[in-house]
Amino acid sequence: MPTETAPSTNAAERIAVCSWSLEPANLRDLLDKLALTGATRVQLDLDPLHVSPDAWSDCAAIFAQNKIALVSGMVRCVGEDYSTLESIRVTGGIAPDGTWAQNLENFGKCAAIAAQLRILLITLHAGFFPHKEDKAGFEKMISRVAAVADLFASHGIALGLETGQETAAELAEFLTALNNKNTGVNFDPANMILYGKGDPVDALGVLAPWLRQIHIKDARYAKTAGEWGEEVAAGEGAVDWPRFLEKLASLNYTGDLVIEREAGAQRVADIRTARELLAKYLK
Repeated sequence: MPTETAPSTNAAERIAVCSWSLEPANLRDLLDKLALTGATRVQLDLDPLHVSPDAWSDCAAIFAQNKIALVSGMVRCVGEDYSTLESIRVTGGIAPDGTWAQNLENFGKCAAIAAQLRILLITLHAGFFPHKEDKAGFEKMISRVAAVADLFASHGIALGLETGQETAAELAEFLTALNNKNTGVNFDPANMILYGKGDPVDALGVLAPWLRQIHIKDARYAKTAGEWGEEVAAGEGAVDWPRFLEKLASLNYTGDLVIEREAGAQRVADIRTARELLAKYLK
């Protein structure tokens, strides 16, 4: 089995990397690129493992042999179109009726794989949450998130909802109504900026009761309302990292800090930059 992680009081020892940020062609490619970043702790994209099981069949033993620790997993939703804010609003997450059954089936496969790998947290983008005033839409999403959370719970796995597609207050309202102990938040400060949903540091305080994991990613606000912001390397965007990390410390957050980079042509270098930025501020 992969190396299991234990809580650490040293923040630098809680740094990890999202596997999909490295765009690996296969398991060997992932290991080679991880070595270049210097990282030994990973949030693993689980979709390749159920889509191409033969290519990833030995991953547990190989991760263990290479002393790679799996801190969490990630699952994708089918049929998503991120080309514009409006297209992802329509196609994103578990909201569309046309992809709900397939998503649930895929989640079940990924949950079984994650349990075999002893992964205890899976994160996903659930999609845009309707306001309470949209009673039917709100209740539908409550029901679907609860179903996903219960599916993962049956395998001993917690669910982390990724931030960004709503304000912190709106997500807190949804989580309060959901009232599911197996569901928390995977907090991504860059997503708050990319979607134009508020200041990441202020959002941390609002979502503190549900924090399960932190993504380390940076972005710049959109120049035009209604358009995407721009993801950039950590330290080059609008995230105030000293203030952000200070806020996490004040909240006594001791979970993982997982570097994510989803744009750019120098992913390895940008991940190394993010590690250096964190090392500068973490004790």
